[in-house]
Amino acid sequence: MTWSEMQPLLEQACLETLVMVGWSTLIAVLGGLPVGILLVLTDRGGLLQNAVLNKVLGQVVNIARSMPFIILMVALMTFTRWVTGTTIGSEAAIVPLAIGGIPFYARLVETAVREVDHGLVEAVQAMGGNAWTIVRKVLVPEALPSLISGTTTTVIALIGYSAMAGTVGGGGLGDLAVRYGYQRFESGLMWVTVAILAVVISLIQFAGDYAARALHRRGARSGPAPRLRLLKAGGPAAADVGKVA
Repeated sequence: MTWSEMQPLLEQACLETLVMVGWSTLIAVLGGLPVGILLVLTDRGGLLQNAVLNKVLGQVVNIARSMPFIILMVALMTFTRWVTGTTIGSEAAIVPLAIGGIPFYARLVETAVREVDHGLVEAVQAMGGNAWTIVRKVLVPEALPSLISGTTTTVIALIGYSAMAGTVGGGGLGDLAVRYGYQRFESGLMWVTVAILAVVISLIQFAGDYAARALHRRGARSGPAPRLRLLKAGGPAAADVGKVA
């Protein structure tokens, strides 16, 4: 197969992979972020301590994470058909990709949020901040570099999942590699596909690491005090925070 024959196939496959990974990442982040934060808040000693909710939510996340993606796709075929009207193609692949990505990202969020200095949380509580204020003003901003790293890991994992989706007609680079590289013995196209995936993953990892380091350096320079200005300066609570800081 010549390059002129490969090019349109590769362009279409790259576009399908971009659509699948882009939408599934967005859904995974929007769904996994609150789940991960809720796992921390409802844990023992958390701001919204609730042992029953924490155990149930944790078990659901664990079960979803432990299921191999190829089995998850098959198990969700009925739901996928109900949502998209089909079980074949890149649009249909978004459903299992997103559902598989939510618990994966939720655990990364949980780990990132647990690393936040508890003293900052206590300082905001002393100022009268509620759980929502603490999440919005402390937990998420302080964990942002780790959240960026977790998002990068999730994107790379979803790229791998999207390649597996290609084995059941999900489209994208995985489908192209299977149909042409494996079934039609086009080894040249197979290696081009592998090279594209390697380059894309390397670029995503580099961009994610750079963004995380930049946010970490900016946070280190600014210090915790500016991020704790939740009440008007000069109030009694502000003085207490100054002592804690």
